[in-house]
Amino acid sequence: MNHPLRSMRLAPLAAIAAMLAAASCGSGGGKPATEELDRTGMPTMVTRDVETYISDSGITRYHISTVLWKVFDEAEEPYWKFPDGLFLEKFDDNLQRDATVESDSATYFSNKRLWRLDGNVRMVNTAGDLFLTNQIFWDQIKHEVYSDSFIHIERSDRTIEGYGFESNDQMTAYTVRNPSGIFPANRFRGGEKPDTTAAEADNNALEPVRVQPDAKTPRTPERDPAVNAPRPGNQFQLHTKAVTDIEK
Repeated sequence: MNHPLRSMRLAPLAAIAAMLAAASCGSGGGKPATEELDRTGMPTMVTRDVETYISDSGITRYHISTVLWKVFDEAEEPYWKFPDGLFLEKFDDNLQRDATVESDSATYFSNKRLWRLDGNVRMVNTAGDLFLTNQIFWDQIKHEVYSDSFIHIERSDRTIEGYGFESNDQMTAYTVRNPSGIFPANRFRGGEKPDTTAAEADNNALEPVRVQPDAKTPRTPERDPAVNAPRPGNQFQLHTKAVTDIEK
């Protein structure tokens, strides 16, 4: 004869088993939830406090400094994301720095080799020309830099403002397609407002402004001593503190 106490203990277990069986049948043999997870929007790597040099064909081309670097390799269009700001230096074949770039955030589309820089973008070329804008694109394959946003350019001889910017990737030969103001350089010093009367002749023309590099050798900013050391030809090289999380 069955013990009544044992039957009472087994009843809840039988009910739970029946519920699980019903749920399994109702799912129609569907895939586990883990297989339905969309991984395209998840970073495959997260790196913090980064100081890295990037090489191309064994030559160091870029120095990147950032607080947070996310890599999305499984996205339909793979990209890197720098949501907390980016500082980048670009080097020529002789490891001379020929441009610096800063922005509030940045995105690099790795297959297209295309940078999109957003928010308080600040770029400086070897001549010391300063470029300020809110968004700019840098195509590493075509060696072009371009923007449709408002841009402010400070040169030693004049200041140029306008919309529609195109340049080589050294920022030495460039065009402002729709200039809105051309002012003597000293009009912006000491916090003074530009004298629009003095620049009226230039501004009324509204013709594209084209700038070519000077014939003289451009001034080269002092290089980071760390760049002088020979480096192997690996594409990615981390040389200082970096905390990396791999999310697979």
